[in-house]
Amino acid sequence: MIRHTLHDGWRLTATAGPVPENIAGREIPAQVPGSTHTDLLAADLIPDPYLDTAETELAWIHRTDWRYTLVFDAEAAGGGERVDLAFDGLDTVATIELNGRELGRTANMHRGHRFDVREALRTGSNELTVSFRSALEHAEETRERLGARPHVNTHPFNMIRKMACSFGWDWGPDLQTAGIWKPVRLERWTKARLAQVRTLVTVGEDGTGRVEVHADIERDGGAELLLTAEVAGRRAEARVDGDSGTVVVEVPDARLWWPAGHGEQPLYDLSVSLTGGGAILDSAERRIGFRTVEVDTTPDEHGTPFTVTVNDKPIFVKGANWIPDDHFLTRITRDRLARRVDQALGAHMNMLRVWGGGIYESEDFYDVCDERGVLVWQDFLLACAAYPEEEPLWSEFEAEARENVARLSSHASLALWNGGNENLWGHEDWGWKEQLGDLTWGHRYYTELFPSVVAELDPTRFYSDGSPYSPGLPASEVHPNDEAHGTRHEWVVWNQTDYRAYQDHVPRFCSEFGFQGPPTWSTLTAWVHDEPMTPTSPAFLLHQKAEDGNGKLDRGFSAHLRAPQNFADWHWATQLNQARAVAFGVEHFRSWWPRTAGSLVWQLNDCWPVTSWAAVDGDERPKPLWYALRDAYAPRLLTVQPRDGRLVLVAVNDTDEEWADEVRLERTTFTGETLHTDTAALSVPPRAVGEYELPRELLAPADDRREVLTATASGVRTVRPFREDRHLAYDPEPLTAKVTDTPDGCSVEVSATSFARDVSLLVDRLDPGAEVDDMLVDLLPGERHTFTVRSGTKLDHAALTSREVLRTANSLHGSGGE
Repeated sequence: MIRHTLHDGWRLTATAGPVPENIAGREIPAQVPGSTHTDLLAADLIPDPYLDTAETELAWIHRTDWRYTLVFDAEAAGGGERVDLAFDGLDTVATIELNGRELGRTANMHRGHRFDVREALRTGSNELTVSFRSALEHAEETRERLGARPHVNTHPFNMIRKMACSFGWDWGPDLQTAGIWKPVRLERWTKARLAQVRTLVTVGEDGTGRVEVHADIERDGGAELLLTAEVAGRRAEARVDGDSGTVVVEVPDARLWWPAGHGEQPLYDLSVSLTGGGAILDSAERRIGFRTVEVDTTPDEHGTPFTVTVNDKPIFVKGANWIPDDHFLTRITRDRLARRVDQALGAHMNMLRVWGGGIYESEDFYDVCDERGVLVWQDFLLACAAYPEEEPLWSEFEAEARENVARLSSHASLALWNGGNENLWGHEDWGWKEQLGDLTWGHRYYTELFPSVVAELDPTRFYSDGSPYSPGLPASEVHPNDEAHGTRHEWVVWNQTDYRAYQDHVPRFCSEFGFQGPPTWSTLTAWVHDEPMTPTSPAFLLHQKAEDGNGKLDRGFSAHLRAPQNFADWHWATQLNQARAVAFGVEHFRSWWPRTAGSLVWQLNDCWPVTSWAAVDGDERPKPLWYALRDAYAPRLLTVQPRDGRLVLVAVNDTDEEWADEVRLERTTFTGETLHTDTAALSVPPRAVGEYELPRELLAPADDRREVLTATASGVRTVRPFREDRHLAYDPEPLTAKVTDTPDGCSVEVSATSFARDVSLLVDRLDPGAEVDDMLVDLLPGERHTFTVRSGTKLDHAALTSREVLRTANSLHGSGGE
């Protein structure tokens, strides 16, 4: 097999649509892999799509057609030689021509396409063109032909196999991309090639690792073939008589791969080769990890669990939902993915859910997760819509499912397959039934197509019909979002009520929940330049996509915090409330382990600068929420929770060692007077939860506006005031601070003269590149904390300790409360 990439020398031109005069008729350089937006931006023909209101200015691209052209030199196919033109991904509705001959047409960005070009390829100069139609107009035509189906958002994204959020989402821009978004190459081969290689990795009871290598073979002749696989010095081979072959390699005493926080992640190199006539015809390389992954859904006294089990060990899932890390997918590098997954690890996460409105991620993403022990929950790519089951969509769904299940099978991090996002729920609750009548809506994808593909190609992994989902229970009997069964999405909190309502439900696994907050200050001000900046200024509102998003933000913090007096305070208050709301939910879910077996926050990351549910904003900066998650997902956690009408202390031990210590309980005033103390012997088994009664004296403040309850053990502490912040008699200036320069930044030591809550340094306000090691720190009177700041510039000491940089919850409230 000889491969030649075709990435250099492409040209791009608009061929139809409402094209501006400065672009019409122009031919510009094109980057492949790439997209029309990024090419136009590189040619300085459009503003940055993320800047201010540029998104609306670029709506003309929705209905524009494009042509990519490449002239390249090649040799015509030799005798007995097969030559293929292989595209790993085309976005989306494309016609491919070589030297004036049409090779084929595509309408699915989630799969590859391959064309035999022996008849079209010639020696010398060749011209390759890829012409893209407007994906929106294609989707609208399909809607007219098959009948409209309900969906969220504006455009009929359910009528085309394209990234759903390319058409906009309640956190994403409506910037509909087009282009050659994955590699393209010429492949020359003789006799046979490896059309597909998938691996099934299991571990026997005696610890022997077993690798089944399944290869689909494309032949161009009748040669005798040999399939060989080698891993960990073990080699096996098998003759291939037809168009597929299987070889099994066993590795005694294989080192086990574990999720982060449960063990190491040893990976083994697997080599696969196809030989004919004594020569290697094709080969493939994979990295594998030996482990078993199951999901326990055996009914119990509480309903139907959804417990992820790795190597026979139940795991409490601590994680987040994942969306594409940039709306313009070809700008996402392996380094960027590594940084993001490292941020997930830094917040003690062990799973990321690849959400169904995005993409099947690149090999880089899964490689990084393999290396770091981050489990991957993989959705099939359907979200928040009814999908037609008629052709041509059925065949496209099947083709992309088969390709991607096989492609991802080797990855140790891949834990389960999921049919889609909120579609079962939508059919039950969102008025779809009345709109659909007798029209298909996707049910057979979730209950027939996808489970059959997984059973055939990847039987080692669990399949879930959807999220949320009540396993084994028809929707006519049990709602898909029933808290007692399977997975649940908890969106009543964001949409309708206060975050304390998280405690009203004990789900078996909460696979979506969250609360919004704006991006960091430097990210926001780099992209939005309203003067003045307010929550209702035009560009700011364009970067807030949620329905009544700012109204929900205001109502969300109004029960907890006093009304901000300016935009800077509003920015801090909404970020703080986001952090508290989500951490409140996480602590509640963790306190119910093993009844509740998982918590996946919506969402880890953003694809552009926007007010959203993300913990890390579109410029890669952690918001206060990230620090709150780091604490809430910590291996050991103390939290005060309601049980049967009373408050108890819950100790969560997510380590392999017993947590044995003395917990110190105190009720003190904001000024430092100790009013009551107590101790309790803490003894929590590994990977378990313990509950401890709180003495009545600890829960009976003399002045609930000026007192706080603390519980401390092994350096872990929980702090609980007796009323909401808006009613507390905070000292609005509870800190003194000392700044000391260091070689790579500075340290800021803060000392509390009164109870100081959620002490934070918003250092990006001074330097967009600055980072701080901690945030949301609670300090009792007399306590100190040192923040470490990394910055490439010398920061002004007075600015570092100013009110808008050195923040507390206290600063939002005057003395005396309300």
